Amino acid sequence: MRYRQLGHSDIDVSEICLGSMTWGTQNSEAEGHAQIDYALDHGVNFIDTAELYPAIPMTSKTTGRTEEIIGTWLQSSGRRDQIILASKVAGKGSADFQNGIAISPEKIRASIEGSLRRLQTDYIDLYQLHWPNRGHYHFRQNWSYDPTSQNKQETIDHIFSTLEYLGELVAAGKIRAIGLSNETCWGTCQFLQIANANGFPRVVSLQNEYSLMYRTHDLDLAELSHHEKVGLLPYSPLACGMLTGKYETGSSPDGSRLTIAPDLYGRVTDGTWSVVDAYVSIARKHGINPGQMAIAFCNQRPFVTSSIIGATSIDQLAINLGAAELELSEEVLEDIQAVYRLNPIPY
Repeated sequence: MRYRQLGHSDIDVSEICLGSMTWGTQNSEAEGHAQIDYALDHGVNFIDTAELYPAIPMTSKTTGRTEEIIGTWLQSSGRRDQIILASKVAGKGSADFQNGIAISPEKIRASIEGSLRRLQTDYIDLYQLHWPNRGHYHFRQNWSYDPTSQNKQETIDHIFSTLEYLGELVAAGKIRAIGLSNETCWGTCQFLQIANANGFPRVVSLQNEYSLMYRTHDLDLAELSHHEKVGLLPYSPLACGMLTGKYETGSSPDGSRLTIAPDLYGRVTDGTWSVVDAYVSIARKHGINPGQMAIAFCNQRPFVTSSIIGATSIDQLAINLGAAELELSEEVLEDIQAVYRLNPIPY
């Protein structure tokens, strides 16, 4: 397992991050604990969660359960110093969570105390804003995205007050670094500029969707990542499991995400499966596990710090972690590029 610096921070994280959003619904507490143990035994030191997880499905009854599961593992294992723990404060992006309360210093104050209590720790290594208050183009909203209704001064004032309070949390030792999620290039730039001008904590990471099927980070955000050292933490590198090949021939394994959300949260369109088949065929041609190829592709992108993987079984987790040992050849990358040029936005 390789390790990479998290932005400008003094934190080094494994190039594969263990995602947790199935713990508490699709996975039990014991299964969540077993996944953490297995991942740590195989070199992972980075775990990502959020105050509203589990997310599959997301319900008011299960909200916070994932952090509780991580908390009981921390309490029983005594291995807090062996992991880099990331969590997120929710906001307007989820009307099902606290009625979509906007992120503010007051919201963060309540959220971080709740997360620390559930996690049974006194600090979080990476604290992330789950969505921008003003909206964004992620989660298939790119087809109707219109930023012209945004108020620039309101956004700048919000970012200033948010960074100011996050700075207080850093000074108090409750968080070590801050990150964004589901953000845009302009939004990230505002966080960086305001932080630089006022001595506030600097954003070190951006957790956005990225995979063979969804490559919006390749352009302006890639430039931002390079020059500003804001590393991408890709979520859904397997495109909700499609890139593992498990849905080949129209199959839908019991308990899979396709059985819970038949359109995979807007990812399944008329042209999706043919593109999936093309990428899976590349892996088969070169004798590579399709899921490992998809994760390794993300890890070889120059702007990626750590790819967030999820699994509902130890067998799946073992396969995903195997991607850390895989280096894609130029021949494989050329075949991937050929499919990408024909299908740049398959969903």
